[in-house]
Amino acid sequence: MREVTMDLGFFTMPIHPVDKDWRQSLAEDRAAFLLADELGFTEAYVGEHVTDAAENITSCAMFIASLASAVKRMRLGTGTVNMPNSHPAAVAAQVAMLDHMLDGRFNFGISPGGLASDAEVFGNLDRDRPGMFLEAINMVLEIWAREAPYNIKGEYWEVSTERTQMTEIGQGIMPKPLQRPHPPIVVTAVAPFSKGVTEAAARGWEPISANFLMPQWVKSHWPKYVEGCERAGRPADLTNWRVAKSVFVADDPDTARAYATDPNSPYRFYYSQLLTKMRKHNRLGLFKEYHDQPDEEVTLDHVCERLIIWGTPDKVADDLMAFREEVGAFGTLLVAGKDWADVELSRRSKVLLAEQVKPKIDAAERASAQAAQ
Repeated sequence: MREVTMDLGFFTMPIHPVDKDWRQSLAEDRAAFLLADELGFTEAYVGEHVTDAAENITSCAMFIASLASAVKRMRLGTGTVNMPNSHPAAVAAQVAMLDHMLDGRFNFGISPGGLASDAEVFGNLDRDRPGMFLEAINMVLEIWAREAPYNIKGEYWEVSTERTQMTEIGQGIMPKPLQRPHPPIVVTAVAPFSKGVTEAAARGWEPISANFLMPQWVKSHWPKYVEGCERAGRPADLTNWRVAKSVFVADDPDTARAYATDPNSPYRFYYSQLLTKMRKHNRLGLFKEYHDQPDEEVTLDHVCERLIIWGTPDKVADDLMAFREEVGAFGTLLVAGKDWADVELSRRSKVLLAEQVKPKIDAAERASAQAAQ
């Protein structure tokens, strides 16, 4: 196995029961970020969806702004800004401000957006959303790279302050982020052998492998990243590869098994939601073991068995090391957020992961590295 130290991070979409009080779920999501920061997690990401009562953070930028003064060490990232759904000038301005609010501890996660009802509500369901995505991010980067006045024309948007500029007093000037030339740009890979990972790597962007892909498809992302880095003439750094995974840790195996696998488990609920959406929109391939696997074999039981790591600290450490042996070493394990159906068990899982599981993995990797010398 390629040896590289594994950091801990956090990634939440999130997915909550639709009848849960929104104030409670927002408060618990916020608490999850603060706990991760307290435990030494290196970074954390939050998604956004406007038209989903379960995935109910409507603005990842707004949520992150609410954490800016409370998170002391951890980098925060959008996971992701769904670029076709906003004007590039709005994204450029909001992200620049957010980067300053976080004193440069910001990662800019971007995507075309994966929720069909969001695309419909913003009027781009039947448009070329990948094309809109590329135009939008290119415009954002051009805004940050140049000085006012702006005159940027595309197929979908235009950005200009030429007619109204009074730059001597500041009017018509858009803000730039604190990190130059811009914050790290991160993309989530949700397909096997993702061509998007190659294109992202060629542009200097960094990948996250989604937590709803089978391990063999996660493994396929690293060669695609290397391919893009080679095209750009830069080394491929394993520390830039992030892999999201559903993990639950408890002090005893019965508690772990029940919370991760029972019918009312928040983990089963999470994958039930995703499986229902993917089946509806003909994207079951994300959950398949092989290309021609029959749809009827993609059951909730099978998905949960393959994609959730649960157990005591010893078992979870062993399972995570086996997972890394299967997919290859990566820089950051992004623990996928779930609803806090039981607040104490959810908090305890993070504590055990940081204080017992990670040290076990670190010690095993140090021993392996020494044995290889």
